[in-house]
Amino acid sequence: MKRIDKIYEYIKQKSSVYTLENLKGRIGVDATEIADELGILRNNVSMELNALHRQDKIIKIIGRPVLYFDKQTVESLCGTVIEGPCQFNTIEECVKMTGVKGQGPFDRLIGADRSLKKQVEQAKAAILYPPDGLHTLIVGQTGVGKTLFAHMMYEYGKTMNRFPTGGPFITFNCADYYNNPQLLISHIFGHIKGAFTGADTAKEGLVEAADKGVLFLDEIHRLPPEGQEMIFYFIDTGTFNRLGETTRERKAKVLLIGATTEDPNSALTKTFVRRIPNIITIRPLMERSLEEKVDIIKLLLTDEVQRINKPVKISVESIKALIGSISNGNVGQLKSNIKLLCAKAFLNGIDNPNYIEIDFKMLPPKIKNGLLTLSANRKDLAELSKYINEPLLLTPPGDKVILGTEDLEKEPFNLYQIVEDKVDLLKGEGISDDLIKQIVATDVNVYIKSFYNKQDVHMSTRERLLKIVDKTLVDFTEEISLLVQNRMNRGFKDRFLYAFSLHLSAFLKRVKSKDDLAYSEIEGAIPRDSLAFQVAVEIKDKIEEHYHIEVPRAEIEYFALLLESVEDEDKEEKVIIMVATHGKSTATSMVEVAQKLFSTNDPNLIAIDMPLEVKPQETLEKMISRLQEMNYQQGVLLLADMGSLCNLGSMIMERLKVQVKTIDMVSTPLILEAMRKADIVGMDLSSIYESLLNFKGYEVVEFNRNKDEGGREVIVTICTSGAGAAVKLKEMIEEILLHIVDRKVEVIPVGIKNLDHVIRELAINYKIIAAIGMIKPNYNIPFIPLEKLIEGDGETILRRLLKSNVKFVEKEKKNVVVQKLCEESLQKFLTYLNPIKVMSVLLEFDSVLEKKMGKKFSNPIKIRLIVHCGCALERMVINNGLVYTGNRQNIDTQKFNCITEATSVFERSLKIKLTEDEIYYMTDMI
Repeated sequence: MKRIDKIYEYIKQKSSVYTLENLKGRIGVDATEIADELGILRNNVSMELNALHRQDKIIKIIGRPVLYFDKQTVESLCGTVIEGPCQFNTIEECVKMTGVKGQGPFDRLIGADRSLKKQVEQAKAAILYPPDGLHTLIVGQTGVGKTLFAHMMYEYGKTMNRFPTGGPFITFNCADYYNNPQLLISHIFGHIKGAFTGADTAKEGLVEAADKGVLFLDEIHRLPPEGQEMIFYFIDTGTFNRLGETTRERKAKVLLIGATTEDPNSALTKTFVRRIPNIITIRPLMERSLEEKVDIIKLLLTDEVQRINKPVKISVESIKALIGSISNGNVGQLKSNIKLLCAKAFLNGIDNPNYIEIDFKMLPPKIKNGLLTLSANRKDLAELSKYINEPLLLTPPGDKVILGTEDLEKEPFNLYQIVEDKVDLLKGEGISDDLIKQIVATDVNVYIKSFYNKQDVHMSTRERLLKIVDKTLVDFTEEISLLVQNRMNRGFKDRFLYAFSLHLSAFLKRVKSKDDLAYSEIEGAIPRDSLAFQVAVEIKDKIEEHYHIEVPRAEIEYFALLLESVEDEDKEEKVIIMVATHGKSTATSMVEVAQKLFSTNDPNLIAIDMPLEVKPQETLEKMISRLQEMNYQQGVLLLADMGSLCNLGSMIMERLKVQVKTIDMVSTPLILEAMRKADIVGMDLSSIYESLLNFKGYEVVEFNRNKDEGGREVIVTICTSGAGAAVKLKEMIEEILLHIVDRKVEVIPVGIKNLDHVIRELAINYKIIAAIGMIKPNYNIPFIPLEKLIEGDGETILRRLLKSNVKFVEKEKKNVVVQKLCEESLQKFLTYLNPIKVMSVLLEFDSVLEKKMGKKFSNPIKIRLIVHCGCALERMVINNGLVYTGNRQNIDTQKFNCITEATSVFERSLKIKLTEDEIYYMTDMI
């Protein structure tokens, strides 16, 4: 999980405990609290908080300190949308501006803003529709929560004053009397004395009892046709008669809500279905998201915790098994399963004063099989790790739990332990060796991802490792990472380096203590002919050569498991290309041709055919369904032919919350170019989209022509962290070019994956002026290291290269590198000052200071000084300046005076005066 996502999840978690009633006073979280809780530097927290506020995800509460609150939580509690980005003096002020006084009951429904959002909107519309609402039919499998949903509709109606005080909610299950239609109708409409044998007295029916309220008819498909006829007559006229009466003179105002597990069109009469305009379908639990399933399990467990008034601890494997065992019983069956497990755990742990524990071994066989079901789906298993990756402990309100020694923090990373625990668990259940291998390989992959994502993101991988293992081992593992990069044709992966370093350290300890591997069952988990296994063998040889020890053959499996995580990471980080055209197989044919020409079967390339008789909405659902099976977080490039297909991108964005770019008039060359830039060049979505806008197809190229005689001039930017960083570098180079050349020079960003191949391919169609970045390509072109660009020498080299080629025009001199890097840094750190507007004053300060000191600062010093000075100005605005803790006697007086005089620029332009303490710090910097 990215740092910004961790911070946002923490804010959401802290915000989720509030209701509309207790949204009072100075509530929220500040940057210091987040930094302490998540182990992130406060400056980085402030930077991400500013980004989240700009993204309109959080509300800023002005004060000292500044507090933050999840915006979505407030909107959900108030049932309205708050236009933003926004900031308020208090949360109460924010709530007051929404004009909402109470919380809607649907806000407590899991999935109300996700999988059940459409159903909730239907329900609210049914209650509010004038004059008296819409009669509704709720359709869904047994146990999906139809009765709960009907109750929430009723509660929402009371909240919105659609029912008078004391308006009733009457429930009746039509299945109770389906064998006796006459008695069934009598219960609903009542009867008069003597209406049938045994009717000794008159009795009012449920319709009369529900007057001015709701009548909920469960299993309404059990109503006989004559009963349905009487109900739809009541719907039409608002009148009815009791059984035995000949005239319909009785009146009642009742909102009818029916529920059925059957298809209404086959289980109910057509005339009856026509009179119920609002049909709400509740999705089965199996079709709901993993996040919602976890939330439902937590809720059901919380109910049991409150019932037994004792904390419950449940293992990750047990939660996985519960999720995997979800069947047609839906929430109802899941609730029964959890109740049974809590009862067994309560009995087993009756002597434990701290908590009761649900572990995998106590699960019934049917639920245990759910773990196998879930483990067969690597995508779901990986996604699940985002929501639950450690035992869950739920406590009664106000209870404090003291954990035993077994709950203390374990060793930070132990691949042996992960594998051995998993094999031990599965062998104890009699699972076959082949299935054990499959499950272990999947779980190790998921564990490594989850483990690395939890580490402190403000430190580099090397810095983190040096706190745990020796420098010599880190140096060696970096060599191994380079071997992996070259052999597996992939860029440097921090996650692999981190996991492999810790595993190698554990292996060396194992060799030293002469411990044998406990299990051999994982042998064969990675195919012998796979590239990962072959590279693992090479790693084994390297370790033996470097450490002069013998590496057991079984250890190769562990290396291969780690390498598999590198494979999977690459598969997940690509832009999805979706080709959509009219016709029965047009898109499919184009994609097949492109894949054959590319000699690939890329799963991130999707074909969507839309026959002329198919509606666009059906095609949209097909697109969304395909994307939901994939990792689409890097964005979707929609290549469409024409018409309605070109408009579906915005709908996909809204539904899946993913960036989508659309290009029309799709052709096979366009698909090939998109594949090339996504796969080989490694561009991000925006870069691919922009580069394809003017694509006119491939031209015939003379491969042996003199490059000096033609071809567009380009500069290539390279970054090891991916094409996204290369794009930022591209923007900086383009800004420099504006000031030093008067001709068109294109800048193309690339990642390091297949770098030399990419450069050779670009050289066919372009004249490459230079490559700029962190890695020098193995190609005969000028190379400018990134550090030289930052220091200032790189810009001079670039000027010389451009001048030596064609006409050169020197424009206004401007230090673009310094300005760009400073602006980007200040945008992350400043909250109150506008970085772009204050930048000109900071540059003027730097210029004045250089003149007063009679020297030119290097770019690194300029950047450090300007960024520090910008932050100092903001500290003055909020009256929170630094206090100098150094020895003032050792300060260079001349430098101090020069800086003091130069800061007059701020007093003149911004009416801000820096304190002496801030100037002391700046004096130390230069």
